[in-house]
Amino acid sequence: QVDVVESGGGSVQAGGSLRLSCAASGDTFCAYDVTWYRQAPPGKEREFVSGIKTDGTITYADSVKGRFSISQNNAKNAGYLQMSSLKPEDTAMYYCKLDYSPTIQRVDGPICGRWLEAWGQGTLVTVSS
Repeated sequence: QVDVVESGGGSVQAGGSLRLSCAASGDTFCAYDVTWYRQAPPGKEREFVSGIKTDGTITYADSVKGRFSISQNNAKNAGYLQMSSLKPEDTAMYYCKLDYSPTIQRVDGPICGRWLEAWGQGTLVTVSS
């Protein structure tokens, strides 16, 4: 059972910054990708924000390019989303999704298991004008 916990959300004024964190625990990982999504109230669809793959490939939604920066710390099994120049339209619940390959211990040595996914519960970001 892998747990994913987001933190760092809060209320800021337009133009401000926040740094979201995504911490994974409960297993050892052969590899993992971190993807951030957000869902604005009420009832809007969850949308892609940014993703970083284990090979270092990074993607951003057009709406956040140049303002948000994603990174990960493999030693800590963590991902981060640095958000700057925040706008009121960035207001949303931000979710972290972890796609991971768990390390499976075998008598003849560890192997990488099949890829799975885990979601966090979200952290709320509110940007006021």
